[in-house]
Amino acid sequence: MQQSADIHRRIARISSHINPPDNQLQLVEEGSLWRADCRAKGGSPGFKVAILGAAGGIGQPLAMLMKMNPLVAVLHLYDVVNSPGVTADISHMDTGAVVRGFLGQNQLEDALTGMDLVIIPAGVPRKPGMTRDDLFNINAGIVKTISEGIAKCCPKAIVNLISNPVNSTVPIAAEVFKKAGTYNPRRLLGVTMLDVVRANTFVAEVLGLDPRDVNVPVVGGHAGVTILPLLSQVKPACSFTQEETEYLTSRIQNGGTEVVEAKAGAGSATLSMAYAAVKFADACLRGLRGDAGVVECAFVPSQVTELPFFASRVRLGRNGVEEIYPLGPLNEFERVGLEKAKKELGGSIDKGVSFVKK
Repeated sequence: MQQSADIHRRIARISSHINPPDNQLQLVEEGSLWRADCRAKGGSPGFKVAILGAAGGIGQPLAMLMKMNPLVAVLHLYDVVNSPGVTADISHMDTGAVVRGFLGQNQLEDALTGMDLVIIPAGVPRKPGMTRDDLFNINAGIVKTISEGIAKCCPKAIVNLISNPVNSTVPIAAEVFKKAGTYNPRRLLGVTMLDVVRANTFVAEVLGLDPRDVNVPVVGGHAGVTILPLLSQVKPACSFTQEETEYLTSRIQNGGTEVVEAKAGAGSATLSMAYAAVKFADACLRGLRGDAGVVECAFVPSQVTELPFFASRVRLGRNGVEEIYPLGPLNEFERVGLEKAKKELGGSIDKGVSFVKK
């Protein structure tokens, strides 16, 4: 009898990790398990991270890579479909993070409660012929709903927003947080890391270097001409011909389209986006841990330009964005590009703000 009871307890504990009940007591013969207290033996210390949209094309590889991050203690995987399967799959990985799955809007608040970092890849992907603005009507509503949940359940969490169009969805989240009285501009970050990852890769190809040794600041926004790589500030220091500058800038700006067309209707940039998102999330977690000198590019509330949001280099710390760096010296090509970027970006920001205020 004792052996049977032990087996039932172990099964119940595993089930609680994979599919926790809605804050209700789960009875197990001679004992009970609360979801909040249910923790894998040997679980690592660290931060609590939620991925919203975890069953999607970005969400699944993102969840797998975050499960591998030693800074993650608890990993919540939420989606409106298929999250139990993704959770079960990823929970089998022998890394320290405890994985819990949440399905449907009625479990959104449970997924968010107590989180330190919320990563949002939720929404529909781009399809051939679709611009980022075409995504707006669908993804704007999704981001608004999620942001309302964050404001209620984890208002002090760092928010990494991936859902496109980022130039509009970040202002949407900001307006929702303002309405709720929880807005902290230091804790809301639009993830533009994929532009930096692409820039590092494409520049390394031209220079014949390892991409891991290249650092290209990318400023502005996260769509088309709003993406402005500052090739004059590449590290290691180098120079480009006018032809190389135009080629690299165009390829970096149109990297997403390159993938969409190559996949021929089968999806958009999911794997490289997941990689970039994890790279940025890790930087945020290292900042939360108190590491010094954590600097990345992100689309944030900003006074770098006259626009209320802008992507530039930021220093990350325990409070999120600790410092926003100025753009630095620009060459003529970049100054022209900056004006084009600001003109396009301003309209996208206004569109996001209007969506919440209407």
